Amino acid sequence: MMNTSKTIVFFGTEDFSLTVLTALIEAGYTIGAVVTKPDSKKGRGQQLTTPPVKILATRHNIPVWQPEKLADIASDIKALGNPAGVLVSYGKIIPQSIIDLFTPGIINVHPSLLPKYRGPTPIESAIKNGDETTGVSIMQLSAKMDAGPVYTAKQYPLKGVETQIDLYQTLAVIGSDLLLETLPRILDESLQPEIQQEDAATYCALLTKDDAWIDLKKLSAVEAERQVRAHLVFPKSKLKVNDLDIIVTKSHVSDQQKTPLDIECRDGAFLSIDELIAPSGRRMTGEAFLRGYPA
Repeated sequence: MMNTSKTIVFFGTEDFSLTVLTALIEAGYTIGAVVTKPDSKKGRGQQLTTPPVKILATRHNIPVWQPEKLADIASDIKALGNPAGVLVSYGKIIPQSIIDLFTPGIINVHPSLLPKYRGPTPIESAIKNGDETTGVSIMQLSAKMDAGPVYTAKQYPLKGVETQIDLYQTLAVIGSDLLLETLPRILDESLQPEIQQEDAATYCALLTKDDAWIDLKKLSAVEAERQVRAHLVFPKSKLKVNDLDIIVTKSHVSDQQKTPLDIECRDGAFLSIDELIAPSGRRMTGEAFLRGYPA
């Protein structure tokens, strides 16, 4: 029978975290607390937004801690006895002093095949780079970003059509299943992690709003189309067409120009825009845009 008696402190903030936390709760694990980032103001209206894991935890009467500094919850963690930690897309670096409060440390679900794509944007990087394979790693957290030893990993083949949304959802489910499969052996320490190959490590950077603009003078049409899929939710993909700023939501590569929405790229091929968000904020097809915003 699966041992779910050990208390777990769960660290997470984003939707990816929500999928894994849901799986742990449904599997019967004892979640002693959920640690998430403080509520923050988002969007044009700057409305105060609650992390989705906080909403789920509150629904299940799980204590929620939202410290500005993790040192502030050290005594709360110690009060739980000898907990294990699980971290998924938390969004903050965990100091070693906090990691040391857990046995056997903090277990991290990371959406790449480590040591490839250490850092905050492995999913976007896999799409933008045209990788044929990605996956999920279950690792032991270390103070150095994504450098801890790996318990297990699972590959996932890419078809070259995945969007940021698709791949986040898919890898969240794979990560949840893989964690539940291996967690009992991690907790009883019968499964030991293996050190990563440091010389094979690659890194990916945090995306900002400035990364939304597509520079077609630097990108091939294939690279631009990948960026549209990789940036679909954030930071999005912006272009100027007919002196209007648009957000591209769906596109394909073409070898000829038929409309103003077939835009030449560095390699002479064209990024053909199929769907977009117009300056009005309305999502529409390329054909509708050309009818409503003529050249």
